[in-house]
Amino acid sequence: MAPKRAKKKATEGSSNVFSMFEQSQIQEFKEAFTIMDQNRDGVIDKNDLRDTYAALGRLNVGNDELDEMVKEASGPINFTVFLTMFGEKLKGTDPEETILNAFKIFDPEGTGILKGDEIKYFLMSQADKFTEAEMTQMFENFPLDVAGNLDYKNLCYVITHGEDKEDKE
Repeated sequence: MAPKRAKKKATEGSSNVFSMFEQSQIQEFKEAFTIMDQNRDGVIDKNDLRDTYAALGRLNVGNDELDEMVKEASGPINFTVFLTMFGEKLKGTDPEETILNAFKIFDPEGTGILKGDEIKYFLMSQADKFTEAEMTQMFENFPLDVAGNLDYKNLCYVITHGEDKEDKE
């Protein structure tokens, strides 16, 4: 009887991880996992990480850095552990709708865009004030369009999904 209970507990734990993400996100994580699992053994290890970095053009990754990455996991990094690690990293990120609603305060017409200079002013003068460096970083990662506007709907999508909506389509 005990093995069944243990198996059920393990299943419950992993199903919670899968319920944290939309099906499309899980598929994207699976694709990323498959790319990183260079030797296709179902587990990402130090050699897989080294090979992944090499494929991305970074050849000078030290053993200490790779060891630290692998130590972040509670055990061998199979897909469920990989997904759990991402879930833990993303925990605390507000849902897309919550972030959108925060921006909509500044966009009463619901256009989906904000003037860059206005959003900069608000972010640097209200509540948890952004610094000039943080604003520069934000605009480097999410550039304004030619008219000086920020597409906040796309920004919210990237924050919660990790990729540009237009790149996906």
